[in-house]
Amino acid sequence: MPKNIAARGHSPKLTKLHKLSVAGVATLGAAALAFSLAPSGSHTTTDAAAPAAPVAYSGQQIKGVEAGVAGTSGAALKAQTIEAKHKAAADSAAAAKKKAAAQAAAAKKAAEQKAAAKKAAVQAAAKKKAAASRAESATASRSTHRIQMETVAAKTYPNNLDGWIRESLDIMKAKGIPGTYQGLHKNIMRESSGNPMAINDWDINAINGIPSKGLLQVIPPTFKAYHVAGTSWNIYDPVANITAACNYAADKYGSMDNVNSAY
Repeated sequence: MPKNIAARGHSPKLTKLHKLSVAGVATLGAAALAFSLAPSGSHTTTDAAAPAAPVAYSGQQIKGVEAGVAGTSGAALKAQTIEAKHKAAADSAAAAKKKAAAQAAAAKKAAEQKAAAKKAAVQAAAKKKAAASRAESATASRSTHRIQMETVAAKTYPNNLDGWIRESLDIMKAKGIPGTYQGLHKNIMRESSGNPMAINDWDINAINGIPSKGLLQVIPPTFKAYHVAGTSWNIYDPVANITAACNYAADKYGSMDNVNSAY
């Protein structure tokens, strides 16, 4: 017995388009049959239209198919709309992110430029201050040097008894040692007659081996004990001899002015 190829399990599946085509053919066939059965020139009645019922059934099938097709198209359109919205949102977010990044980069660059300008201003101010300080120091140094030079140049002493006494008096004044020009000159003339190399080789000091020397006849131990800083350590140096003798006289007699004889 041949197999029933029209069996339910083996019937090919119809697509929506096939179904639509079959329904349309069925409708057209029904309409043609009704038209051929109707007598020519006769009027159809309500009862004669009864065979058209399958047409209505077929029409419902067509409407269902159309609804399915329309539903499918609406879903696709909705999906496209959603996708378009998502894409627009993504594009907007990307644009906003790009704009924020550009603004952050611009702000960072502006901050860096501001910091660089501030640093340059600080460095310029420091250089200016340093230059002013150097100029001020140089001016002060020149001024001090000039004052010192002027002082040295203004204060000179002749290399004679008058010059030796005056120079000694200036040193004594700076050290707080009393004495006058007249008092120094009087005792110098009595002791050595103004000879800085004078030496006493006959008095008790000479006998004891420590003769008096110089303008004011000072023995070496006294010269060493009352030597004034800043003067020579040579007992025959006129200024050193006068200053040390006056320092000793101030300690023992109050001043060289009070000495009128050997001391």
